Amino acid sequence: MKETAPITKFTGYQKFVIAILALLQFTVILDFMIISPLGDILMKKLDMSTANFGLVVSAYAFSAGASGLMAAGFADKYDRKKLLLFFYAGFIAGTLFCALSNGYIMLLIARIVTGFFGGVIGSISLAIIADLFEVNQRGRVMGFVQMAFATSQILGIPIGIFFANQWGWHSAFLMVVVFASLIFVAVFFKLHPVDAHLKVENKKNPLLHLWHTLQKKEYRIGFGTVALLSVGGFMLQPFGSAFLVNNIGISQHDLPIVFFCTGISVLFIMPIVGKLSDKINKMTLFTVGSLISVTMILIYTNLSVSPLWEIIVINMVLFMGIMSRIVPSQALNTAIPDMQDRGAYMAVTSSMQQIAGGIAAVIAGYIVYQPTKTSPLENYPTLGIVIASTTLLTIFLMRRVAKIANAKIAAHKADPIEKPE
Repeated sequence: MKETAPITKFTGYQKFVIAILALLQFTVILDFMIISPLGDILMKKLDMSTANFGLVVSAYAFSAGASGLMAAGFADKYDRKKLLLFFYAGFIAGTLFCALSNGYIMLLIARIVTGFFGGVIGSISLAIIADLFEVNQRGRVMGFVQMAFATSQILGIPIGIFFANQWGWHSAFLMVVVFASLIFVAVFFKLHPVDAHLKVENKKNPLLHLWHTLQKKEYRIGFGTVALLSVGGFMLQPFGSAFLVNNIGISQHDLPIVFFCTGISVLFIMPIVGKLSDKINKMTLFTVGSLISVTMILIYTNLSVSPLWEIIVINMVLFMGIMSRIVPSQALNTAIPDMQDRGAYMAVTSSMQQIAGGIAAVIAGYIVYQPTKTSPLENYPTLGIVIASTTLLTIFLMRRVAKIANAKIAAHKADPIEKPE
């Protein structure tokens, strides 16, 4: 089904919402992403095995998944702005706890706390986007918000690595705390209440509301499909820096260059993908991105010692493919739930993503292993095959999501939204 809806321009307030949500996502993504480039340092400093490090990564995911399920029943009972502030405050506190950690166990607990609060923020942001933007605006919104990923690569991760190299890995988390605190203040004073969903009659208690959300077949299809999308990232990212340093021969000082160039490529492609997502068939765009991802993953995970420029080019193309999947899949996913279920649906979706990702990180930690602290990672090509196979599977599952989303859009041409000034 070709989408030919006219492009709707953003209002001034909508532009502010996009900017503030993008900045907010930047801090949340950076908090998670920065674990990967710090992985080699953390495994050496805290004497962690690959399995231990996989558990640190998955602890965040499992905690986020649990909190998402607990919050789902309440997600449509309150002003989304208040929920956002509550969980963002907890996220900042958890990240500060990470900065103060001095051992493996303390860092593990800190990641659990951070995940409990941080894992819900993305779903609240998606619910806000679905409430404040029309369907034919959401691809562009997702493109801009997902630029937070690129910005974290361009600015956050290189700066974080620089801080870690200069003042220790603790300082990288302190950087996130300071920046997130400034964004918290902006959200508190400038974001309007997001409570149009409260005007829709919904008298179910939280547990019944959660059960109602889980009971709908089309919702369950969305949960499972979108959850599977996170598996590849959780398998590949945690050991990215260790693979680059120990297998490819990239030095710790050259790592920021790799992440910077990757981020630049993503920053360039995201607005283009967002616009395409609002103009052409989203499923076609998702399929193309998936095929690019599969090809580059198989190449990347089979690399040996290589020149810096070659690694930069491969990483740039790989992440362009990955980002080309995220935008259309999220735009389709936001069209599935009814307004009164959006908060719960997004919370459960986020929860399933985190739980699936946590399991993936644990599995990756056992597939990949490092005999000594400085030896190459073993079985990385096997990991690539697993990730590529999962990526191909998501193409077939996403077709079901697209079919449901297109039917919803056709049935509700006048999408009920809050019209911001």
